[in-house]
Amino acid sequence: MTDVLAATTMSTATDASQAGFETATSSAPQPADAHVATPLSDARSQLAEAVGLLGLTDGLHQMLATPRRELSVAVPLRMDSGESRLYLGYRVQHNFSRGPAKGGLRYAPNVNLDEVRALAMWMTWKCALLDVPYGGAKGGLAIDPREHSMAELERVTRRYTSEILPIIGPERDIPAPDIGTDEQTMAWMMDTYSVNSGYTVPGIVTGKPISLGGSQGRASATSRGVTHIALAALRHVGLEPSRSTAAVQGFGKVGADAARFLVEASVTVTGVSDQYGAVFNAAGLDIEALGDHVRATGSVVGFAGAEPIEGADLLTLEVDLLVPAAVEGVLHDGNAGRVGAKVVVEGANGPTTPAADRIMRERGILVVPDILANAGGVIVSYFEWVQANQAYWWRADEVESRLEERMLSAWQCVLGYAVARGLSLRTAATALAVERVAEAHKLRGLYP
Repeated sequence: MTDVLAATTMSTATDASQAGFETATSSAPQPADAHVATPLSDARSQLAEAVGLLGLTDGLHQMLATPRRELSVAVPLRMDSGESRLYLGYRVQHNFSRGPAKGGLRYAPNVNLDEVRALAMWMTWKCALLDVPYGGAKGGLAIDPREHSMAELERVTRRYTSEILPIIGPERDIPAPDIGTDEQTMAWMMDTYSVNSGYTVPGIVTGKPISLGGSQGRASATSRGVTHIALAALRHVGLEPSRSTAAVQGFGKVGADAARFLVEASVTVTGVSDQYGAVFNAAGLDIEALGDHVRATGSVVGFAGAEPIEGADLLTLEVDLLVPAAVEGVLHDGNAGRVGAKVVVEGANGPTTPAADRIMRERGILVVPDILANAGGVIVSYFEWVQANQAYWWRADEVESRLEERMLSAWQCVLGYAVARGLSLRTAATALAVERVAEAHKLRGLYP
């Protein structure tokens, strides 16, 4: 196997985790507790390593580590019962050097400003790596959508959109779906923005319903991109996909379709998990039947075609390929030494901590980083935005062929960079992306 393992990882810096109502002010990186890993500390650690490799100045490092704009909003919601509740929301725009900001909107009870900062930074690198003309952004609302009716979700979405209206727009910042949001959420956002503008603005969001200007292939784009990269990574380490096994952590927007596409590519998916538990079948899971079971029950738990296992055990199954496709930080120093896969392809954002990265690198496990592996969503979001601006829509086969071309081209670029310099794929991907953003910043210069 070609050696793409990284050398030394530089020290990290981070803000402390923030709780409660947040002010919309940026801060430079602060020293972190070395024992506390957060998405923001992970993102800044990766940036610091890339800055060291590229020899960038301290001033440029500080600029790249700090969001250009942050907005924290208090979002009141009138419940169906008549009572009122207040939720905290955020929109972070990390960088504009290569184009308007782009990033998803997440609804989850544990959303906080530091998490959104990290996700926005990763979006900047992802867009640059895939040569999409955007900067990175991210939004979040600290709410559990499962506890609310559709009418309540519509009201809170419209109010959140109204609160962030001053900083979003098709040439400023284009939201998209993420955890807890979907195409219906985007339809409400588009309508709210359009009503306030006085005309329909389909380019304000991506991930919309096709009937409102969405793109063919957008809903499954992240999963297709993960699959293209996973198949390429398996072949790179000498494994034929048709004789390979896989486990997928998460059976939501990314994991469910990734499992389905892997099976269509003749990979045997033996394990799948969600937030409630996991199931395993050594002979291979029937993913279509599992999907029917999840739609009927809301969970993979209780699926008759498999045996139950602990959710945590899914990550350490003896398989060729592991796809963590749920949330951040699931692979850490406590379990990385027991990971049984030969290849890890990150379907989620930030599923691997720096400590886990080091452990798996030492064990010879190939880790394909999130900013490469799960970039299919932002690629097709870009396609959707282009189509909306042109008012001309592409066929599904055109979208999918262009997606595959972009993903595999980026894979070859990152792999070549890593092999030539003796770096891990993550370090190579981050360095390439940071270099592109830094170059754009230098060419534009500083406005006096």
